[in-house]
Amino acid sequence: MCTVIVSLDPDAAAPVLLVGVRDEFVSRPWMSPAAYWPDHPGLYGGRDLLAGGTWLALDPAGRRVAALLNGRGKPAEETGRLSRGGLPLVAAEEGELPPLDLPRYDPFLLVVAGLDGVRLWTWDGERVAEEKLTPGVHVIVNEGRPAEDANARVGHFKPRFAAAPRPGRVTDGEPARYWGEWLPLASGDGLLTDDPRSLLVRHPLADGRVFASLSVTLIALSEPDVRYDFLPFPADPRTWHTVDMSPERRG
Repeated sequence: MCTVIVSLDPDAAAPVLLVGVRDEFVSRPWMSPAAYWPDHPGLYGGRDLLAGGTWLALDPAGRRVAALLNGRGKPAEETGRLSRGGLPLVAAEEGELPPLDLPRYDPFLLVVAGLDGVRLWTWDGERVAEEKLTPGVHVIVNEGRPAEDANARVGHFKPRFAAAPRPGRVTDGEPARYWGEWLPLASGDGLLTDDPRSLLVRHPLADGRVFASLSVTLIALSEPDVRYDFLPFPADPRTWHTVDMSPERRG
């Protein structure tokens, strides 16, 4: 189960804060965030080496981030099925769900957040819905935005993120210094991976595969600047680092 937590406060120094947790089979190869896509210059994100796309894309110049979660519903037919990994790239650039032949995609949820607001598109294999999120904290999981009393993860983390002091003006420096209480919450809040409330999971399967939380992202968007911090090894919070988005690092 992937998770996106987004906090919107239009009057804050950093109006948009986003936490993205990627859950996937540990055997699926990927690379940490950088500018990988010549067709989408200036976009940053982790790269899925199997299909070439991403689960989260940031457009620093546009002050916009797009994050993808697998959805629930009717899967696409095997013949003609398209990867969903290109959707965050286009959505981060355009700020919209692009025109698509949707039946060729498996169900998904697509979050697009910018200084003009946050929108959520849900495709269940039969119909697409769009929702504009209100100011506040929203926790989005594979089944959508369940209420706190309907989902243990939402019930634990939504009030904690809402109560944590909000990071202010985007600055340089170590992730812990900027994010404050948000960093240990995004790192799992000390819960074990088999706790039903846990943000970070690890599930060994009977066939020998392991499904787990592979990374965590923290994004802050403001008019003056953006911040992109990344945790490549969720079991070790010491691996938090700021993604290098200097011009010489762009593809």
